[in-house]
Amino acid sequence: MTVLIIGGSGFLGAELVRQATSAGRVTAATCNSRPGHAADVSWHRLDLRDPRRLGEVIDTVMPSVVINASSGAADWAVTADGPILLTQMTARRGIRLVHVSSDAVFSGTSRSLYDETALPDPVTPYGAAKAAAETAVRLLHPDAVVARTSLIIGDGHSAHEQVVHELAAGTRKGVLFTDDIRCPVHVADLAAALWELASSNAAGVFHLAGPDALSRYALGVLIARRDGIDPSQLPTGLRAKTRPIGALDVRLDSHATQGRLRTRLRGAREFLGTARRGRMSR
Repeated sequence: MTVLIIGGSGFLGAELVRQATSAGRVTAATCNSRPGHAADVSWHRLDLRDPRRLGEVIDTVMPSVVINASSGAADWAVTADGPILLTQMTARRGIRLVHVSSDAVFSGTSRSLYDETALPDPVTPYGAAKAAAETAVRLLHPDAVVARTSLIIGDGHSAHEQVVHELAAGTRKGVLFTDDIRCPVHVADLAAALWELASSNAAGVFHLAGPDALSRYALGVLIARRDGIDPSQLPTGLRAKTRPIGALDVRLDSHATQGRLRTRLRGAREFLGTARRGRMSR
């Protein structure tokens, strides 16, 4: 299996690359500026807004599977238009596609969990771009996977973990919201589940989030305790008092997807429950 990871130099992309090479897959990955450090990987510079370059990369690599782990935040051209181009090209060439989406496609106004049948109702530009990309993938490439996930945590290197350290040290302004609820997932679990879906004939929408629903502050407390930081150093606040508010309570229900996977998606209380030796070096 020759695989192409779009956004391979990012946090999730790097873990996808690591697992792919460990499994002996022929691996290619894209980066926007600097390539990653993984050995035995062919790196290709790519701006998803450039259809000519995208076609060149795909035709050079000739992958059997493409995983799109790129993120352009609220940039519509990268987060929506880019994946649409990628979907068109992979569908036309008969290449399997796994598209990573986000819980940001939901408003957080539902009184229940969001399962795989829930319809997107985004309230932010980023969520709207992600929802548009999802719609295009499902319409143009019916055999593709759309995998929604939540806050992605690692072993000290994710953006969320870095924010906790910086807030506690006083080197960053801001707060951790007590009313902003998500279902964090460990990057290694997420990547393993994505490879499992990529290697199957599954199609449609899947949810890959942890079972623990936590506020960003509660998540920060778990990170702080694991890393030997006093949680009382973490400033708190309410997202409901900010403008624009954005989605507040978005709890992905991953039970249906988990029932189809061998990979177990651990909750944050489990994967953050073991104290690390020493503090993360900054």
